[in-house]
Amino acid sequence: MKLLDGKLCAESLVKDISRRVAGYVDSGLRKPHMTVILVGEHAPSESYVKSKITSCKSAGFESALLRFPEQIGEAELLAKIAEINGDHATDGLIVQLPLPKHINPQNIINAIDPVKDIDGFHPTNFGRMTLGQKAFRPATAYGICKLLQFYEIPIKGKHCVVIGRSNIVGKPISIMLSNDFEIGNATVTLAHIETPRELLLDETRRADIIVVAVGIPGFITEDMVKEGVVMIDVGINRLESGKLVGDVDFDGVSEKCSWITPVPGGVGRMTVAALMVNTLMAYTDNFNLE
Repeated sequence: MKLLDGKLCAESLVKDISRRVAGYVDSGLRKPHMTVILVGEHAPSESYVKSKITSCKSAGFESALLRFPEQIGEAELLAKIAEINGDHATDGLIVQLPLPKHINPQNIINAIDPVKDIDGFHPTNFGRMTLGQKAFRPATAYGICKLLQFYEIPIKGKHCVVIGRSNIVGKPISIMLSNDFEIGNATVTLAHIETPRELLLDETRRADIIVVAVGIPGFITEDMVKEGVVMIDVGINRLESGKLVGDVDFDGVSEKCSWITPVPGGVGRMTVAALMVNTLMAYTDNFNLE
């Protein structure tokens, strides 16, 4: 068993981005700029945002964090997004999710200009990604692809099982792995909460690659996988003890894996790195750079 080290891969990607940015700045251009909107006080969101801001600095980007109280109205938030959409000094915009219950997240996502949508959630970007066209790809799914590329994991012709069909992870990664991108051309099965247990076991036990994102600690157990499987664990669950664990029973399953992501230190780091990749693309598009 070998670890798919997201920290190592992310650092490599960010280091490469910082070199490119330094070249652009030396030529007289401004630095890339990311703006993050954070509404309310949600501990996990605070942690995610801090990681994004730190990565921006490492990549050579400028960043701005705009904080708003939980009571902010949807109309006021939409007005701020419209303002940032018109700001040519901002290349990428993120509205950190989840949002307070009185704000419709889809209205917020749809309001972000697709050319600044570095999260890749806007219907324009999601649709273009689905069609195999150039687009900002949802960051967690894109980060998984970058991680598989970094470790040269064979994808073409492999049987991949994705468990979970969220718009953030499950749907986009199933599309990316099956599409004819620079990584892809796999045969993908997408399973979810309504998939019968016996059918799920049939699929996972013959899968070459499994991506699981269900938010249930230890959901994937040793008896569900075959020898040599590549396991991508997207789950981040905090136990009562305070320990962070994934959706995979690591101790048992890892014995059968050829490769497996750790939790923490796996997919989470790649999500932030993919945001840096998307921000650089927004920046180069902004200045018509190659």
